[in-house]
Amino acid sequence: MTAAPQSARVRAQAAFETRTVLTNGEQLLVSVLLPALALIGLSATDVPDLGAGRRIDLAVPGVLALAVVSTAFTGQAIATGFDRRYGLLRLLGVTPLGPKGLLAGKAIAVLSVIAVQVVLLGALGLILGWHPHWGGVLLALVVIALAAWAFVALALLLAGALRSEGVLALANLIWVLLLVGGGLIVPTGELPASVGGVVRLLPSGALGDGLRAALAGSGSAWLPLMVLLVWALAGSTLLARTFRWAD
Repeated sequence: MTAAPQSARVRAQAAFETRTVLTNGEQLLVSVLLPALALIGLSATDVPDLGAGRRIDLAVPGVLALAVVSTAFTGQAIATGFDRRYGLLRLLGVTPLGPKGLLAGKAIAVLSVIAVQVVLLGALGLILGWHPHWGGVLLALVVIALAAWAFVALALLLAGALRSEGVLALANLIWVLLLVGGGLIVPTGELPASVGGVVRLLPSGALGDGLRAALAGSGSAWLPLMVLLVWALAGSTLLARTFRWAD
């Protein structure tokens, strides 16, 4: 018996990882339910200040940014940390799938889950009165793809550096910090100047600002795109040199 072609193995792994996320209650809570509740809350209140413009038009890109971080960073870091702890990464790494196939499967799964999030949250936004800048949709997809690349690389760096319990605690803490002051929901221009200048250069700030620029016409997306590309390349380079497949 011969192994299936590499492309088929990658697709099978991606389908498995996607199903795992979409059928896991805890993952769905972080990936879909919490961002949806955040969007409803932002549309119904005046806090926090999101800057000039229709509030819902600024809220939806911010919540989409939060959803991307939830899936590409928090969810991947925790899942990979526990897979490494139980030896699943080492086991899969020596199968015909191989390390590169495993990483490719994870990347496809992340993009698949993010696509579901974008559709669901976008539909909710439209119901709540969102008027997106349709001409910026393609740019928004580029921003999301770059952000997913950067955050997956950072997630795997975290998962490969700490034990699973530490990954769980730190990934959730980072998620909360980015939600509060990472430029996802609140634009970097609305943060104190000394903070906003730094956050603008973080992948979270670049993601939030980039989506608002694309979907709400709020500023330019060139700096966010460059910031995300630098983080993605740097994270991937460091990941290739340091990632450990087993504890």
